[in-house]
Amino acid sequence: MYKNKVKKYVCLILALLLFTSTMSACGRTKVIDDVEYQTYGFFNESEKRNPNIEYEIIPGNVIWSIILIETIIAPVYFIGFSLFQPVDKINSNVPKGAVRK
Repeated sequence: MYKNKVKKYVCLILALLLFTSTMSACGRTKVIDDVEYQTYGFFNESEKRNPNIEYEIIPGNVIWSIILIETIIAPVYFIGFSLFQPVDKINSNVPKGAVRK
């Protein structure tokens, strides 16, 4: 009887973790100065990346790539086409090594 309750709670916790991880797995486009910038990955970096825009890694896509590595298709999409998302314009007045707030 005790084992059944533990199994039920473990399944519930795993289901909740899976559900919450899907909320953060998608990169979002961002409009900066009336221009929309899209996410990019290693396969479309030359087409989508703008050198004047700061990008950050999408942690949800990295996690999903690891979880779904056996499917081959999901990691290729996440890493190849949607690994980085735009954050803001690069400010050239910030000293080298400064941390963003």
